[in-house]
Amino acid sequence: MSIVIIGGNECMACKYESICKEYGCKAKVFTKEKGGIKKKMGCPDLLILFTNTVSHKMVISASQEAKRNNIPIARAHSSSASALHGILSGHCSAEQGGI
Repeated sequence: MSIVIIGGNECMACKYESICKEYGCKAKVFTKEKGGIKKKMGCPDLLILFTNTVSHKMVISASQEAKRNNIPIARAHSSSASALHGILSGHCSAEQGGI
């Protein structure tokens, strides 16, 4: 399962990737907007938005691209590791039949 994470803390980017690996997922993490997200995002199985630590422009851009490609969106106000665990436990267990 491929995941794109938009937002979060820069210092936590490696931690987000390792948490996703624990659930058997590959992750791309975009903490800041560097160029167009649309081209870099690709077509993941899940888009995670950490809404507290991301610009409104980035949220709109990512949401529009997700709607265009029928990608499910999970939103979390907090950008903590436990918030990511909560999202992944709900989505990855449904996809893979448990961990």
